[in-house]
Amino acid sequence: MANLNINIGKLQLKNPVMTASGTFGYGTEFSDFMDLSRIGGIFVKGTTLRARQGNPYPRMAETPSGMLTAVGLQNKGVEYFIDNIYPTIKDFDTNIIVNVSGSTVEDYIETAEKINALEKIPAIELNISCPNVKEGGMAFGTTCPSAAQVVREVRRVYKKTMIVKLSPNVTNISDIALAVEAEGADSVSLINTLLGMAINAEKRIPILSTITGGLSGPAIKPIALRMVWQVANSVKIPVIGLGGIMNAVDAIEFMLAGASAIQIGTANFIDPTVSIKVIDGINEYLDRHGFKHVSELIGALEV
Repeated sequence: MANLNINIGKLQLKNPVMTASGTFGYGTEFSDFMDLSRIGGIFVKGTTLRARQGNPYPRMAETPSGMLTAVGLQNKGVEYFIDNIYPTIKDFDTNIIVNVSGSTVEDYIETAEKINALEKIPAIELNISCPNVKEGGMAFGTTCPSAAQVVREVRRVYKKTMIVKLSPNVTNISDIALAVEAEGADSVSLINTLLGMAINAEKRIPILSTITGGLSGPAIKPIALRMVWQVANSVKIPVIGLGGIMNAVDAIEFMLAGASAIQIGTANFIDPTVSIKVIDGINEYLDRHGFKHVSELIGALEV
């Protein structure tokens, strides 16, 4: 068997397969289906400074080869996470990474500072696809100055591995990646969901209460692959790829495009054991092609 160990900054992964935020709960929900210690890491659901109720229902819709979501970062806030969730997950034998979201730079700073104090949380994932309320609702991650600002300010208080999750709803995602790298990001993860919508033609109304939502699943994989390839060829920090990964071949394609590790999202709703199957599939591929270490796949695309 090949060596599957990989590092993302100071974060040591036993293999490059992780689960995407918002699709795997806090991990406890999947413990009856799989051995959580086998996966490289779990990105827990989005955590904000204060509790959020999320958006009104309906906030999910199935689409051809994908799904639309507009949950709205429903969670009970970082203090609840620290007091009630953290004690139940801190001893999992895998990396627990907290997805940090906010509506202001100050929200991000305070939330990251609180997470920094948790011994068993080795990394955070900054979700900069959130609307910046002080700038009229434009997402932090859609301009270089705002993306750079939030990363710069969080870097001052957060001392562990900081992964920045990039929005695909931009003109040039490589520019955003370079901006956050310059401000101290240890890694970037991409892509977050693409903006989409669904309509009920008979009723002549939007299916989602919010009209638009985030598109994920196999439909977005070609776009995600392209963006991962572009970013991996632009930055020096590790890239984590996600977007429509449904099996081991998909994961391998992302690594060939330059990803050091991957996250599985929508596929978890279809098969709760998919992560284990992807790990086994990567192993089989490496053995079949004579690779000794999974790092040999990273950026090995011949162009």
